[in-house]
Amino acid sequence: MELSLSNRVNEVAPSVTLAVDAKAKAMKAAGIDVIRYGAGEPDFPTPGPIVEAAIAAAKDSRNHRYTPTVGLPEFREGIARKTLRDSGYEIQPDQVLVTNGGKQAVYESFQAVLNPGDEAIIPTPYWVTYPEAVKLAGGTPVFVTAGADQDFVPTIEQIEAARTDRTKVIIINSPNNPTGSLWPAETLKAIGEWAIEHGIWVISDEIYEHVVYDGATTAHIGAVVPELRPQLIVLNGLAKTYAMTGWRVGWMIAEPRVIKAVSKLQGHMTGNVDDVAQRAGIAAVNGPLDAVAKMREAFDRRRHAIVDALNSIPGVHCIMPKGAFYAFADVHELLGRPVGPQGTVSATSVELAAALLDEAKVAAVPGEGFGMPGYMRFSYALSDDDLAEGMRRFKAWVEA
Repeated sequence: MELSLSNRVNEVAPSVTLAVDAKAKAMKAAGIDVIRYGAGEPDFPTPGPIVEAAIAAAKDSRNHRYTPTVGLPEFREGIARKTLRDSGYEIQPDQVLVTNGGKQAVYESFQAVLNPGDEAIIPTPYWVTYPEAVKLAGGTPVFVTAGADQDFVPTIEQIEAARTDRTKVIIINSPNNPTGSLWPAETLKAIGEWAIEHGIWVISDEIYEHVVYDGATTAHIGAVVPELRPQLIVLNGLAKTYAMTGWRVGWMIAEPRVIKAVSKLQGHMTGNVDDVAQRAGIAAVNGPLDAVAKMREAFDRRRHAIVDALNSIPGVHCIMPKGAFYAFADVHELLGRPVGPQGTVSATSVELAAALLDEAKVAAVPGEGFGMPGYMRFSYALSDDDLAEGMRRFKAWVEA
């Protein structure tokens, strides 16, 4: 007899983005020339001074031991200074918890505020992990969908319509993954005031804060609505800003009582974040943003290139993203009809993405993973040459 696994684990959906990227990597390892638009991973190396700080730290035996679960004091102080510099409001180091990547911060946030039966409002399209983290905390995801006609930004009226007496938290993400939308300060102000009025936690995922274009700046809800801070949890990290996806360093900012509570959970899960990576993080948050600006210039160039290319493909429509490094393309017109030289008919964007990968060797993430069927997400955090070649293949496949 095969022993059963927990319902909790069985009910969690796998990460669609990681699944697509894993298949593309496996194909590439087998010698197949695949263009990967899947994972949101900058194609730049981590800036040199950050790497040098890590090398020096690895040679220092003081960094070979356990450290406080909440993070190195120097790193928490650096994050506090960085928050004032970038977000426009002051926090104290005891309001910071260093986590093993941004995903741990997401998971722990929902564990901290949700009880079984509580509801979490998730604006849609959403990052794939949000609803699964809610379910793992015993909560119920409640989706509020905003389409391309709204630039994928929900209205406060839509959010209020989703509220019930069980609503405990809302998560917001701007600049947004998967759409690249940048939420206006007015929208954040309305959400913050609404959350205060109804006693609702706000989790703000700000991991893409520096990846914005056309002279725009990211609005931070903690600065826009200062009164919200006692019920605000901010999530951030090194991955996207400093091209440090593999270093696995994120953080949570919240009231000290929240940090103390979550540190208990983290103490039983992982303990402290790797010391060497934290030392690299200190160099990152204390250093200049010059390398970030150079990466943003490249992303901006690719942003225009991929949106132009997508809109030149018959049956594909894509609005211009204002932040992050994703193009979220509407592919409804490619569904339910023959596409490609083999005349493949796809009923869903999942099937379309599979056909695109198998037949054209182009990997993109279907919209179902983000709660938005009929769309596909293309990361443009890849080289200019690969971006152009992938778009050429996609267009040739559709037009064959």
